[in-house]
Amino acid sequence: MNNIEHEYVVEVNWKNDRLGVLYSPELTGKVDVATPPQFNKGIEKIWSPEHLFTAAVNSCLMTTFLAIAENSKLEFENFTSKSLGKLEMVDGKYMMSEVTLVPTLTISKEGDRERALRVLQKSEAACLISNSIKSEIVFKPEIVVKSRAAA
Repeated sequence: MNNIEHEYVVEVNWKNDRLGVLYSPELTGKVDVATPPQFNKGIEKIWSPEHLFTAAVNSCLMTTFLAIAENSKLEFENFTSKSLGKLEMVDGKYMMSEVTLVPTLTISKEGDRERALRVLQKSEAACLISNSIKSEIVFKPEIVVKSRAAA
């Protein structure tokens, strides 16, 4: 088997106080990042490492789902996902102990419900970010069947 390896470069530069800017020479755009407001000198309304951690798990679920759904030829109307990252003190250290993922998948045919749920479950199991962290992943998928109005 081939050893597949990819690297992703991300840099951060401190601006002032508890604020920095996150960027990658591989990407366009920059993201302000700061200590969250729950901590001393934290800043409201700025992405924090805790938000980015939670976002990494959630966005990985979506991209993994899109690949598996395509390979499975699963037709769907819409995909959205809400995530909740839980920060807590464990053995005297702060850690992101849990990420709850609540994806909502809209399909057009009731007959696809079970297959859609299996594709979502496969996606959660295959997500490389979830598989790379020690936080517990709580998965609560929802399937919605979009009824088509009679013509």
